[in-house]
Amino acid sequence: MQLDKHWRSWVRSLRLWLIIGIGVKRWLVMLGFGTLFLGGGLVYLLLWLYQQNFISADLFRIIALSSLSDGLRIGILLLLGSGLLLTGTIQLGRSLVAPFRRPGEDIGNVLLRYRQRNRGPRIVTIGGGTGMPELLRGLKVHTNNITAIVTVADDGGSSGRLRRELGVLPPGDFRNNIAALARDEELMTGLMQYRFGEAVDASTPSQLKGHTLGNLLIAALTGLTGSFDEALFSMNRVLAMRGTVIPATLDDVTLVAHIRTATGVERVVGESEIPNTAGKIERVMLEPQSVRVYPPALRAILQADMIIMGPGSLYTSVIPNLLVRDIVRALEQARGKRVYVCNVAAQPGETDGYSLSDHVNAIVNHSSDKVVQIAVAHHGNGVLVDDVENVRVISADLASTTRKDRHDGAKVAALLIELLENE
Repeated sequence: MQLDKHWRSWVRSLRLWLIIGIGVKRWLVMLGFGTLFLGGGLVYLLLWLYQQNFISADLFRIIALSSLSDGLRIGILLLLGSGLLLTGTIQLGRSLVAPFRRPGEDIGNVLLRYRQRNRGPRIVTIGGGTGMPELLRGLKVHTNNITAIVTVADDGGSSGRLRRELGVLPPGDFRNNIAALARDEELMTGLMQYRFGEAVDASTPSQLKGHTLGNLLIAALTGLTGSFDEALFSMNRVLAMRGTVIPATLDDVTLVAHIRTATGVERVVGESEIPNTAGKIERVMLEPQSVRVYPPALRAILQADMIIMGPGSLYTSVIPNLLVRDIVRALEQARGKRVYVCNVAAQPGETDGYSLSDHVNAIVNHSSDKVVQIAVAHHGNGVLVDDVENVRVISADLASTTRKDRHDGAKVAALLIELLENE
C-alpha cells in the first residue's frame, strides 16, 4: 500500500512536469540531447582506447555488457540513463526551489504556480487604508502583475509623526500593502506591523512609542536612497514582493474637507480629522490642488487589464487618489475594466447611511462619469445595493466569515478574476 501511494505520487509529479507552459520540457529535451551527444562521445572514446590497447579486451567486454543480447543491452542502458537523468533533474529542481516551496509541496506544482502568476492579468488597485491589503492578499494568488497605487494624504498616528518630524511621505498605508504582497506574508506582516511600546524605565518617555517597525524602515530607506519611491523599490527587492506598491504622487499634500454640520459648512483640514467631525461630507480636496502625478502610476493604469478602486475609506483613501487630475485622465483613456469595490458596511463619520449609488456618485462628482464601469458590492447586511446609472452592478457574498463588516479578499479576488476572464 505504501509503495503504491509512493508510485501514484511520483506519477502525479511527472505529469506536473509535463504541463504545457511550465517552461521545463524544452530544457529537459535540451538536457536529453546533451546527454545523448555526451554518451556518443564516450562510446567513441571507449572504442578508441580499446583500439589503441589502452584497455584490455576483458575490461572492454565487461564495460560494453558483451555477455548480454543486443536488445537487453539497449534496454538496460536506456532505462538506466533515463531514470538517472529524470531523477537528477527533479532532485536538482527541488534543491533550487527549496526556499520557495511549502512543506510537502511538489516541485512541479511550485513551478506551475510561478508560471501562472507571472502570466496573470495586469491589475492596478487604487486606494489605501485597511481595505486594499485584504484585496491584495487575494489577488496575489492569481497574478504577480499587481500595482497598488496608494494615497499620500495620511497624517495621523506614526505616519503623521514621521511626516512632521522627518519630512517623509506618510509610510503607513504603504507598509500595510507591502506586507500583504510580501512572499512570506505571515512573518513580514508581524515584523512590519510591530509597534513599539513604553520604555523600560517609565520615568524616561520613549521616543519610539507608537511607531511601527515598518514605518521606521521605510523612513530609513528614504534617507538612505534619497527618495521615497526608491525606498519603496528597495523594499520590493528585499521582500521579493508579488507586485509593486507606488504613490499616486510624490508631492506633500494635505486633505481638506467641506463638512455640513448643524451650524453650517465647516472646513476641516487633515485626513485624520475628517472622520471625527460630526456632519455630512460635501467635498474633499487636496492642498495644493495642482498636484503632479507619479509617472509610473499613469503607465500602470494605461497598461492594466483591470483597474480596481477600493475597498477602503471612500473620502480618505479612494477619492484622494482621484484628486490627482492626471490619474483621472488616465482612467478615462484606460483600456482595462474600471471597477469600484464598495465597502461591506458604512464607515462612521464618512459614509453613514450611504447606498451603493451614493458611493459611486461621490466618486463621479470628484472625478469623472467615465471612471467607474462596474460596481461590485456585498449582497448581505450592510450597504444597500441599488441601481447605479450607467454602471453595471455585481453583487455577491463577499464578506469575511470572521468579521462581517470586512471583505474576504479571496472571495473578492476570485470574483474579479472570473469577471476579467469571462470578458
